[in-house]
Amino acid sequence: MAQLPVMTPAPSVANMADLNERLSRWQERLRSPTELQLPTDYPRPIPLKVVEAVETFALSTQSSLSLLQLALYLQQQQPESDDDDHTASPFTVLLAAFAVLMHRYTAEEDIVVSSSSESSNPLVLRLEVKATDSFLDVLRMAQRVSREAAADEVPFGALMAAVAAAASAAAASGAEADANAVPALFRVRFFNQSDASDNTLRLTTTLATDFTVLVRQRSTASLRQLYPTIELQIAYNQVLFTAQRIAHMVAQLEVVLAAASTTLALEQAGHALASEYQVGNMSIAAPLDLAAVPNPREELKWGEFPGSITEIFARNAQEHPERRFVVENVLRDDAEHSGKQLLIERSFSYAQIFRAARILSRTLRRGGVQREDVVIVYAHRGADLVVAILGVLMAGATYSVVDPAYPPARQNVYLSVAQPRGLVVLSHAGQLPDEVREYVAAELDVVCTVPGLALQDDGSLDLGIEQGEFDESEEDDVIAVGPDSVGTLSFTSGSTGIPKGVRGRHYSLTHFYPWMGGKFGLGSGDRFTMLSGIAHDPIQRDVFTPVFFGAELHIPTAEDIGIPGQLAQWMGAHNITVTHLTPAMGQLLSANATASIPSLCNAFFVGDLLTKRDCHRMQSLATNCRIINMYGTTETQRAVSYCQVPPFAQSPSFLTSAKDVIPAGRGMYDVQLLVVNRHGNGAMCAVGEVGEIYVRSGGLAEGYLRLPEATAEKFVPNWFAPAPAAPTETIEFYKGPRDRMYRTGDLGRYRPDGDVECIGRIDDQVKIRGFRIELGEINNMLSQHPRIRANVTMVRRDKYEEMTLVAYIVPSEEEQRRTDDPGRRSLIAAIREYLKQKLPSYAVPSAFVPLKKLPLTPNGKVDKAALPFPDTPMFAREGSSAETALAAERTELDGMSPTERALALIWIDLLELPATTPVDLDANFFDIGGHSILATRMVFRVRNDFAIDAPLGLVFKAPVLRAMAAAIDSLQGDLQLDDSQPQAEEVAATTDYAADLDMLLPQMPRIGAAYVAYPPVLVEQDGAPTFFLTGATGFLGAFVLAELLSRHPRSTVLCLTRAATEEAAMQRVRAAAEANLVWQDSWATRVRAIVGDLAKPHLGLSDSDWAECIESIDAIVHNGALVHWVYPYEKLRAPNVLSTLEVLRMASEHHVKPLTFVSSTSALDTDHYVEVGEALPLGVRESDDLEGSRTGLGSGYGQSKWVSEKLLMHARKDGFPVTIVRPGYVLGHSQTGATNTDDFIWRLAKGCLELGQSPVMHNAVNLCPVDYVASVIVEAISQPRALDHVVYHVFNREHFRFQNLFDLMRAYGYRVEDIAYMQWRSHLMEYTLANNDSALYPLLHYVLDDLPTSTKSPDLDDTHTQGLLEGTGVACPKMQSLIGLYLAYLVKAGFLEPPVTDSAELQLPELNIELRGLISRSNHN
Repeated sequence: MAQLPVMTPAPSVANMADLNERLSRWQERLRSPTELQLPTDYPRPIPLKVVEAVETFALSTQSSLSLLQLALYLQQQQPESDDDDHTASPFTVLLAAFAVLMHRYTAEEDIVVSSSSESSNPLVLRLEVKATDSFLDVLRMAQRVSREAAADEVPFGALMAAVAAAASAAAASGAEADANAVPALFRVRFFNQSDASDNTLRLTTTLATDFTVLVRQRSTASLRQLYPTIELQIAYNQVLFTAQRIAHMVAQLEVVLAAASTTLALEQAGHALASEYQVGNMSIAAPLDLAAVPNPREELKWGEFPGSITEIFARNAQEHPERRFVVENVLRDDAEHSGKQLLIERSFSYAQIFRAARILSRTLRRGGVQREDVVIVYAHRGADLVVAILGVLMAGATYSVVDPAYPPARQNVYLSVAQPRGLVVLSHAGQLPDEVREYVAAELDVVCTVPGLALQDDGSLDLGIEQGEFDESEEDDVIAVGPDSVGTLSFTSGSTGIPKGVRGRHYSLTHFYPWMGGKFGLGSGDRFTMLSGIAHDPIQRDVFTPVFFGAELHIPTAEDIGIPGQLAQWMGAHNITVTHLTPAMGQLLSANATASIPSLCNAFFVGDLLTKRDCHRMQSLATNCRIINMYGTTETQRAVSYCQVPPFAQSPSFLTSAKDVIPAGRGMYDVQLLVVNRHGNGAMCAVGEVGEIYVRSGGLAEGYLRLPEATAEKFVPNWFAPAPAAPTETIEFYKGPRDRMYRTGDLGRYRPDGDVECIGRIDDQVKIRGFRIELGEINNMLSQHPRIRANVTMVRRDKYEEMTLVAYIVPSEEEQRRTDDPGRRSLIAAIREYLKQKLPSYAVPSAFVPLKKLPLTPNGKVDKAALPFPDTPMFAREGSSAETALAAERTELDGMSPTERALALIWIDLLELPATTPVDLDANFFDIGGHSILATRMVFRVRNDFAIDAPLGLVFKAPVLRAMAAAIDSLQGDLQLDDSQPQAEEVAATTDYAADLDMLLPQMPRIGAAYVAYPPVLVEQDGAPTFFLTGATGFLGAFVLAELLSRHPRSTVLCLTRAATEEAAMQRVRAAAEANLVWQDSWATRVRAIVGDLAKPHLGLSDSDWAECIESIDAIVHNGALVHWVYPYEKLRAPNVLSTLEVLRMASEHHVKPLTFVSSTSALDTDHYVEVGEALPLGVRESDDLEGSRTGLGSGYGQSKWVSEKLLMHARKDGFPVTIVRPGYVLGHSQTGATNTDDFIWRLAKGCLELGQSPVMHNAVNLCPVDYVASVIVEAISQPRALDHVVYHVFNREHFRFQNLFDLMRAYGYRVEDIAYMQWRSHLMEYTLANNDSALYPLLHYVLDDLPTSTKSPDLDDTHTQGLLEGTGVACPKMQSLIGLYLAYLVKAGFLEPPVTDSAELQLPELNIELRGLISRSNHN
């Protein structure tokens, strides 16, 4: 954090001892603050970017009344002895309500808020809010904390220094929470505007500030208004929040005030406070919230049942008997070649599978299986499993799957829960283990066993037992079932170690498919996959979805699934259109995949959190694929929510603004996701509030098998609405409408659009790779191991952000005394084997961390935050073996890594490089034909081909192929482990600009003695000085030339110009001056253009011209530079930095000459100077040594200006008469309007006009007219007193904002919609990619990646400049009055279309000027 100034001490501070005592109390008060993690609409970027927006809200009359009532009550309760300066006020009431909101958003009891004091000294309030408090409790607490803080008021700078010192000490001791104290103090700010000066706001603003609430009272002279109007002005970061979320927050604040008023009325009436008025229980949902979230009283389609899945299957088989249903790949031994296997594709029609299922159905029923009896299927992935599932259901029974891969002991646990009456063993699943067979015989009452079901290639069915001839006409074999018939039994974890059986109803197996067909375009022409775990309930989706639609189901081999890269190839070869995946299976699909899947249209994800990275990977394989994230549980069956990610081909920018975890979304047809207050009153949560997720639907499971208490606890009646009416007619196997909700145990919150995002579990139950796991069950098993004394199991994310089970174990004392196993490897191996016998493989922890003891919190609980983070290995990624014909022709690509090779091919294709142009690892994108527009296209190719969110500035930061490939690998999170490839340290790094300064300093010229005298010719009234000017052909340079000639009427100016001849050079100088409307014919004898080049030694001058210049010139204005916002430092070094050394040489030879260097505020574009500018009353001082930019400058242009300035500062110390003028954005002339059409500001304006939208941006921008900037430069070279200082800032103290620019454009008649920044950014990306001639295309990377940070510029102290201009009559005009002039000029120049004037508030001025050409920005001579 920047060094902060010490403000005037608080009046109550008696002496230094008193100050130190207060600071000590503040350090204790602010020890280990909680950093509020507020709900955001967009991902929190690293580093954080800021695009400020401001919204103003007037509280309702009722809210104002509530404020006054509560403030008066609190004042009445205040002891008479209390200081009148700290009496209760409406501000305190609002602060308390705000603290309640923060508590409800974060579930934190420790709320840290930055606030204001009456002396304008910022305060930090640490508010304790408990769910059981009443609002009056919180109000009294807020008043007490405010009073204590005010009583201990200290100078803000001293407070920050003390907190920073404590944080540094904490960091040194490893206490991370204390080390993060400073940013935590200013995450949210709540100020009384009358107490908050601009300086107060500036002092407490950091990049970590999320939003600021300013409370103010609107003044009115009307006696008709009983209550004052109170306004809330909220400044927030649009990179994180939408305007909709801020509106919800204000609406909820008013609800809290209304509840507080009711609480007060109850207390004053002497009534006991009901629990619903505790701050944890009170409803904070405003009408705005209720309009966005589901209505729990809404009627659902309780009995809408399109028929059972078996009826629909039978109908499809009868109507389309020859239609292909199941296609599976199998590996078989090659009879002709021993040890080899052949890949065989088997396909079966609907009629064949239906006939086989009928045989199984008949066999089970004849064997004694009754309706809803449980039949266990020992499963194997394949067509056999489809027959088994459908056959059991057709028998009217309940099917359940056991995976033979489970340990026998675990299989027996499932059997004990299910108590099956039938067993179906698939032939490919193998024989039942002896332990299982013995358990079945001894403990179960199984009436029918099918020992070896196998579907033959011709469609006939072998059951492994004697079976008679099948009579097609003998019986129907499809037992009638209804909505409430139980058809499935799935298992879910239990806290005691015994899984629970979930009884699934037939209702859910078909109810949602008609809606899904319409919503996602599913139909009979689709090809589905079977990829889910065979004992995992999502397997039901794999099977039943194609059955319902009469579509195809394709089944891969185990090798297709297990071998990296092969699954994508299989899906592409089979033209798969729809797939159901868990995120873990999606990661397996994309791992090492080289084949695309253009046919894939829909990918449904369920079973675990879906990340943005998962979506990027999927879209890299299937650009036409829509991703649907579905949220549900085993208990909700098919009743789930959904959130859509559109195909990349349709919306390439969608994921750019998506958060890292895709939301659960909203309930699909007849499903509601209800987020409910979890503190007991069961009220609906407001937007942003943390609550428990309930799923309301008619499609919930029946309940848990033989567990009525657990069923009653988790499947609860809907208390929001009366029970639905009983049906008027009796329906077989239907219990009538039941309005139930399933209590998921998941925590979530509503977003402003009504979607739900999951944020964790209430208990320790977790999901990993789609499997739900009870951590308590694992801990229970571990605690029973004789060699473990204590243990705790947690979920950690490894280096790839994958959820991983980690067991922390404390070995027994005897085990700890062992010396033969220091790494505890044998212990861990023994524990792992033990757990494999007790738990499913997915529930065995991946990592074990032995500890001497478990860290404990002060109250004796395990301190999970203090547990060490286990490192996990990073696995090598194999490259593709596929070679394109192009790659084969390029021998220089041999030996490259897969990433380097793929990237090189992109370059070759994009740059259309002939075979004669080699592309090796050291090739530079710009050196072989790349430029800024191609760079933008190239980055989008990288995004698409590598499925990474590559920053648009990637090519400029790493233009060398080797470095760019390394950056891509880093973004992918993979590490190439290939001994034939260069190691990381061999990757060529870009030039370190600060290190380059150290290399250049010895090359600086010396003058031997300090310069004293100023050239008289510059100050004499009749003097005729000769100036040397660089950059005269650029926009600013033309005006500097005009100002030199005007300020010195007898002067001569030599203009360095790139051209073939002096005549051509002079034509360029004159053309630039004419285009800028400043040329006068009388200058022809006073201006001379000399041929040169900034990037060359001696500035490219001939020996004779160099000799003439060093002898004849009296002063130098070095204004020339290569201005390019995206070029790296290396490309700008020669024209911008080395040219500075050359003009220093020119200034030192023959006689010493004054030199004024025109720099740029881009040399200050670091977080350090943003913070310094906010902290200092007038902004960054002109005397600053620029060390704050030694690191952190992002643009090559800013880096080149920094190095040049530092060279000149050293020269000044050596005695050179050097001054530096540092302007910001330079706009047009304040009289003629002549402006630079290639300027970023006007490109941004034109891009917004093209798009029809402008971003809400309240960032201040330093805009100055070009004639003002030129005047400062010329005064700096003309006045001897200029040498009193080195640096002169050119700063417009108007604090003009981007929002002002866009608002003025609208006022002048331009139709530009004001939208949130993040929306604008997405729209701009899509528009610009489709329109390569957009005004913003060349600067797309700058706008999309860096606009927030690059336009948040620091305030600048221009005291030196104002002193220099004193008595000259030169002043900086206000931009507000000039924008219309500039727009008029741009219209006349044809750069902008004329505005629509019919409804314009303002009219553009008429310009009576003749234009001779558009103005270029470049100052590169």
